This record gives sequence, C-alpha cells and structure tokens, in this order.
Amino acid sequence: MATKTLTITEEAYERLKSHKRKGESFTDTVLRLTEGNQDVMRGFGMVADDEGFAEAAGRTRDELEDAFDERRKRREQTQS
Repeated sequence: MATKTLTITEEAYERLKSHKRKGESFTDTVLRLTEGNQDVMRGFGMVADDEGFAEAAGRTRDELEDAFDERRKRREQTQS
C-alpha cells in the first residue's frame, strides 16, 4: 500500500485525534469519517412537495392542539 505524508495544523490534528477510536490508526479514522455520502443537505425539502406529508403533518398538529386544549381544561377544572 502506498502512503502519503500530509502537513496539517495543530488544530486539525487535535480535531482528527479527538475522533480517533481506541486501536484505530489515523488512516482508519480518516477513512471512517469520509466514507459514504455525508451531504447533510441531500434530500432536504424532498418531502415538502408530498401532499401526503402535508396532510399527515396537519393531522398531527390538530391532534396536538386538541390534546393541549384537553390538558388545559383539566388543569383549569382542578384549580377551581
């Protein structure tokens, strides 16, 4: 396996070191942290256009409002 030597700042080294697991080499750490698709914005907003999602969110909101109203009424009854 070929190797490369990298120069990084102390801050970068400390950050990388903080992610290093027991028994893991720096190479293992870099590979683990960079594997797969880690684009956190990927898929953002995909559900926004789904009518089923909007309907389910609306039902959930209504159910929560009803539950809060019911709890509020019970609390008011116990305080009177």
